[in-house]
Amino acid sequence: MKVSALDVASYILEKMDPMTTMKLQKLVYYCQAWSLVWDEEPLFHEKIEAWSNGPIVRELFNEHKNMFKISELPGEDPKKISEIQKDTIDKVLEYYGEKPSQWLSDLTHMEEPWKNARKGLAPGDKGSNEITLASMSEYYSSLE
Repeated sequence: MKVSALDVASYILEKMDPMTTMKLQKLVYYCQAWSLVWDEEPLFHEKIEAWSNGPIVRELFNEHKNMFKISELPGEDPKKISEIQKDTIDKVLEYYGEKPSQWLSDLTHMEEPWKNARKGLAPGDKGSNEITLASMSEYYSSLE
C-alpha cells in the first residue's frame, strides 16, 4: 500500500498534541528526509516544495489551508504505515517533536536542500521549486 504525506501527517497528529500547521509540515519533511537515509526509500510519494517559509507538501497544505493549529486529518489512514516506517517517524518525533515550529523552520532555512531549491529567489518570494529526494538523501546522509 502506498503511504501518502497525509497518512504520515495523520500518524504524527495521533502521536502528538495539536500543533501549528507549520510545525506539522516541517515534521513531515524531516520524516521524508530521514526515511531516505535510514530506510533508503521515500516514505511518501508527494513532492516537497521550497516555499518561502520552508519545505511544504502542497497536498497537505491544501488540507490545512487557513488553519493555524491542527489536531487531526479526518479520512487519512495511518494504518497503511509499516512498522519500519513508524519506527522512522517515531525517531524523528523523538528528536524534532518538542522543538517549536519557528525553530524547525529556521533549521530548514539553514540546510542545503531548501537553500538549493530556492536559488535565484529573494527571501520572501513565492516559489514552488521541488526539493528533490536526491538532494535530501545526499545532504542528510552527510549528517549521520
